[in-house]
Amino acid sequence: MADAALLLEWYDRHRRVLPWRDGAAGDPYRIWLSEVMLQQTTVAAVGPRYDRFLRRFPGVAALAAAPWEEVAAEWAGLGYYARARNLHAAAKALAAGGFPRTAEGLRALPGIGPYTAAAVAAIAFGEAVVPVDGNVERVVARLHAIATPLPRARAAIARHAAAFMAQPAARARPGDFAQALFDLGATVCTPRRPACALCPWRGPCAAQAQGIQDALPVKPAKAAAPVVHGAHFALLDAQGRLALERRPESGLLGGMPGLPGTPWRAAPWPDAEALAHAPAPAAWTRVPGEARHLFTHRDLRMALWRAEGPCPPGLEAVPLAEAAAILPGAMRRLLELLHEAAPPRRISPKRTEEAP
Repeated sequence: MADAALLLEWYDRHRRVLPWRDGAAGDPYRIWLSEVMLQQTTVAAVGPRYDRFLRRFPGVAALAAAPWEEVAAEWAGLGYYARARNLHAAAKALAAGGFPRTAEGLRALPGIGPYTAAAVAAIAFGEAVVPVDGNVERVVARLHAIATPLPRARAAIARHAAAFMAQPAARARPGDFAQALFDLGATVCTPRRPACALCPWRGPCAAQAQGIQDALPVKPAKAAAPVVHGAHFALLDAQGRLALERRPESGLLGGMPGLPGTPWRAAPWPDAEALAHAPAPAAWTRVPGEARHLFTHRDLRMALWRAEGPCPPGLEAVPLAEAAAILPGAMRRLLELLHEAAPPRRISPKRTEEAP
């Protein structure tokens, strides 16, 4: 069996320096925020955004009291926007009742699943649980040479991970043990070409003994994301401001700012059908090409129309140079398409080039 004490000794020597570890010990808000941000996002992308988010919303009370529009603007560009909606909703519940101190209690909050609940419970409150993310999944699958493909292997992986808490060293430091597993998977037991010679668990690793570590865990073939189409409208007023809408709370990019447009659907939008969704009567011109944005579950293809005219009621006029800072990534693809085309006469090329 892999010795928890050996892993903790390795962690004490090689612990990664991460923004959410500096000053976050025992702070469930900071730990929870980092775990939510890191879902489906890289450490490199999250680092500066985590610090910025904390400056804007330094605690649960500040986040709960903030209007959704401010939270959405701060989350723009991080993707998976349902996370931000759930974060905001959970903050309101936490501001009223405080943080539950167990994984079971945390799971009752909006958007907190088994992994996040276990991570916060272990790291913030010292509960003897093992959170299983992709890194832990990979480490455990290799330790035990679990060749069953995912997701069917997850039940066995979870059982093996939980068994670590039978060891006194892991039970004494559950938060550090969880983070040691994260670090081992991120820096040594990597998806490709794991550095087995540097691994504190090289001896008991069944996959390494069999020479199959590169093949584990076995993942199913990834299905192509279905293609969905939309048509969107860039309406610029005389001051060079872009008309933006607030998208409906439910659905793709729910609650986020965006360019007004059609619903998403499987078939492209013919010109006449698309123009029926224009936000205002204007001399609309089709921008050549299309904008694309790939989510894990959707392949977006977006046509763009542009025109000049006043911002209609119900929409917000935002300076074009500032729009990219508040729009989600998919909508920023439309700005890129707009900038690639000849800019409208009233928008200076210099200002367009300096848009973030």
